[in-house]
Amino acid sequence: MADIPALLAALDVFTRTPDKASLDKANTWLQEFQHSPEAWSTCNVLLLSPDAPLSAKIFAAQTFRTKVTYDLSQVDPANLPAFRDTLLAALETYKLGPRNIVVQICLALAGLAMQFPSWDNAVETMINKFGSNPSTVPTLLQFLTLLPEELHTNHRVPITDDEWHDRLSILVTGNVHKVLDLLTVYIQASGVTTEIQSQIFACLRSWIVSGEVNLSDLTSSPLLGFAFEAISSDQLFDSAVELICDIIHETQEIDDNMALIELIVPRVIALKPLLSKDHENPDRIRGYARIFAEAGETYRMMIVRHTETFYPIMEALVECSAYPDLDIVPITFQFWSRLAQVIGKKSSVPPLFAQAYRSVMTVIIKHLQFPPDDTPLSGQEAEDFRAFRHVMGDTLKDCCDVLEAESCLLATYEMISNALLHNRDTLSWQEIEAPLFALRSMGAVVDPKDDNSVPKILHLIPQLPLHPRVRYAALLIISRYTEWINMHPNFIQPQLQYISAGFEVADLEVSAAAGQALKYLCQDCKQHLVEVLPTLHTFLHTIASKLLQDDRRKIYEAIAHVISAMPMEKAAESLKSFCLDILAIIHAVANKTGQATKQELQAASDGLENLEAMLYVIGSFGEELPIACQNTCQEAWSIFRVFLSKYGSDSELAERTSRVLRYGLSFFDRAVLPVAAEVVASMSMGFQATSFPSYLWIGGKLVGRFGDEEDQNLHAAFSELFRHATNKLVNLLQVQPAGNLSDVLDDYVQLSMQVLHQTPDIYFDPSTFPLAFQATCAALTVVQSDVVCSALDVFQEIFHHQCLDPSTPNPPNFITYAHTIHNVLESQGAVFLGLLLMGLIGDFPPETDSLVISIFRIVATIWPTQMLAWLPDVLQRMPSTSVPVQVKHKFLADVTTAITSSKFDQVRYSVINFHRESRRARDRRRTAALDK
Repeated sequence: MADIPALLAALDVFTRTPDKASLDKANTWLQEFQHSPEAWSTCNVLLLSPDAPLSAKIFAAQTFRTKVTYDLSQVDPANLPAFRDTLLAALETYKLGPRNIVVQICLALAGLAMQFPSWDNAVETMINKFGSNPSTVPTLLQFLTLLPEELHTNHRVPITDDEWHDRLSILVTGNVHKVLDLLTVYIQASGVTTEIQSQIFACLRSWIVSGEVNLSDLTSSPLLGFAFEAISSDQLFDSAVELICDIIHETQEIDDNMALIELIVPRVIALKPLLSKDHENPDRIRGYARIFAEAGETYRMMIVRHTETFYPIMEALVECSAYPDLDIVPITFQFWSRLAQVIGKKSSVPPLFAQAYRSVMTVIIKHLQFPPDDTPLSGQEAEDFRAFRHVMGDTLKDCCDVLEAESCLLATYEMISNALLHNRDTLSWQEIEAPLFALRSMGAVVDPKDDNSVPKILHLIPQLPLHPRVRYAALLIISRYTEWINMHPNFIQPQLQYISAGFEVADLEVSAAAGQALKYLCQDCKQHLVEVLPTLHTFLHTIASKLLQDDRRKIYEAIAHVISAMPMEKAAESLKSFCLDILAIIHAVANKTGQATKQELQAASDGLENLEAMLYVIGSFGEELPIACQNTCQEAWSIFRVFLSKYGSDSELAERTSRVLRYGLSFFDRAVLPVAAEVVASMSMGFQATSFPSYLWIGGKLVGRFGDEEDQNLHAAFSELFRHATNKLVNLLQVQPAGNLSDVLDDYVQLSMQVLHQTPDIYFDPSTFPLAFQATCAALTVVQSDVVCSALDVFQEIFHHQCLDPSTPNPPNFITYAHTIHNVLESQGAVFLGLLLMGLIGDFPPETDSLVISIFRIVATIWPTQMLAWLPDVLQRMPSTSVPVQVKHKFLADVTTAITSSKFDQVRYSVINFHRESRRARDRRRTAALDK
């Protein structure tokens, strides 16, 4: 066996810590070896050789499993019985382990049984060979556990659906009773070990989950009783919990499984006292919680109909919800949610349900509390707890669905008011903040017509302690209740005062919450706040310098919402007033003699962000601008033009400015036309000087909006933009990999699509198109899916352009377009084809498959001779680890046949088959990587 030394050497690489190149080389060699027919005999020698290293034996077992899945066609059907016997002999050899070898051989046998129709008695064979000797029973149980799993999950085995159904019926369905009887014998055998019992439970789970077991068979089987008895065993506890949960889950067809359910439910209820007995053992409580939650979810309709009988399950779940370990508590949440969906549809809620949900609400609010200040959370722990509080908030909403929001809000309000009344001096901020957070969560389901609980809550807010965490929570309550406040405008002024005071607090989170509260208050109550806009303007000037930029931006957003509610002419005047304040800052920086300071540039950047926020909210005033805005487009551009010429090489400022220009284009629309050519020229120069993609982004937006205008100056500007952008990008690609330029490629491809649609004479210019095609090809090599999709869309548009359709008369310029495309494909077709096929079998997103196939077909139709000339070399360059050699040969033969017979629809099917086979090879590589 000449391969064995090389195989051992390749495996040895993984036992050391070599460089990545050595690892990749060894991995490639091993994958190619696994593809080879010689792997069968080599692995057989290694697996049965007592002197082979363990790593080689494991690899041999993995290879058998892989080759059974993918390469069984390499074995002569007449030799399959001998191969089966080889695997059985290997399983006998490794009956004592290692387990990973046993598992791989069992999987190989299961895969073989799926594809070996004459081996109908596979289960019987295994029972006869391994079922009598106590030392081989674990091996048998391993096979029986894996068999149904493999049949249901290994979709890579090359058999038809009909063949799969036949094998499933013969191998699994037909052996259910035999396996259940066997497990029953084993579980009752004298001297049976806990290890065997655990395997029995795992095996039973596998057959139940496969859906082949008739659950009524368990009513007369001792296996169910043994599972519940095993709860008392520390060694069997986990496997018993898993089995019980799966059995309960599979009884969801209540009427069909009532006899079994009648046996399960009393046993589940009997576990309830163990919650107290094992209270100090969180691992056991977790297991009990899983059983009760599964029973509750599965039998929730029976709980509703027969509440008194099933109420102990609910009581147990309340106990689990109250458990201090917050990893256990959420196990119950799905039950409370699904039960609430049922109860919420009833006209009245039975008292026991109301009692349970009130208890849950109380314990959840308790869980919401942050730990004491002397044991604070930090780092990831704190982040996780904050995220979990929102999950708990969803359960509070479930409580509102059952108890009604008003009732829950009042109960929570009373928690706070009573605490403030009786022990305000000793009250910790955690005890106040938790119910405030609850009020915020439950605010999502508040009734806008609630005139009882919400007024009390809002009146309570100014009386709360001044602790920053309390103020933060209170401000976020205001944010959540703004829709209610809009319907009760007499509450606006007190909330504005509380919000304004929040901006004065030094704590950054409090001022951020104040900004958010103001934004939502102005958004939802904007029509009531029009009269106070001057006050907001004054407030902004007074407080702005003390705030972080993020908070300032929220205030500008809030003001924009109020402006949007004003009559158009008045809104235009107000918007202009605020915008001129911002533009004055930018103008001062742009026209300053010498360089602006870092602080001045930051102020300009912040101003641009604030202006963007306002324009985003306002959107547009419609087709005809108000008088106040009719000249502001040219005035604003005159400021931005100077600003960009001086500071456009700063990436942040260029990005900020481009975003403002984008919203300015939407706002001014056709009013941009007088300066559009100048803006385009500025974008072109900006990209040439800096390579920032934001300049291409705005250029593409302008082409998309004004590309069809009959304006020679603007058309010339578009032409210069696209030509310069293309040349610049191609130069960049010569010194940097495409992966480093994904943002630039993204915006360039978007620009290309707009130019192709709106100004095809510019796109198909013979001096520019070859480079544009080359640059778009580079976009196919990046990992960002959206860039690849956009590039493929461009190619689809190119190759489906009407100029390439010989069946329709085309104008002279279309003839020029077609000639240009043909010339480019002659020189770049092979490279393009390689990128297309490598992407299809590699990293292209799945949603592009149909697009790639369509492009390949149209290229083969228009350039059939060239396709047959390109394809052999393209396939030769593709690594055999990605596409097996035989798959390449078949693809080339299929495409050649389709093209030479002019059956171009067959090209499409050839690509589909090529993709399917390469995907199988990719799945094989991934499986091999996981096995390692």
